[in-house]
Amino acid sequence: MINRYEIIIYWSDEDKAFIADVPELPGCMAHGDTYESALDSIKSAMDLWINTAKEFNDLIPQPKGRRLAFA
Repeated sequence: MINRYEIIIYWSDEDKAFIADVPELPGCMAHGDTYESALDSIKSAMDLWINTAKEFNDLIPQPKGRRLAFA
């Protein structure tokens, strides 16, 4: 499944890592040593978030169609 949610990736000096956040999926975040690893990690986190929401019959927000990546 291709997710079309906005992904924000930024460098965190505090964590010394790239942080990836999906604002439309509350709590869906990941990190990585590189931009690419953070992007790979967030894709997995998004799949897990959506699969868990389906398992518990929770609402899955529709993507709003804004930016797909922001860095």
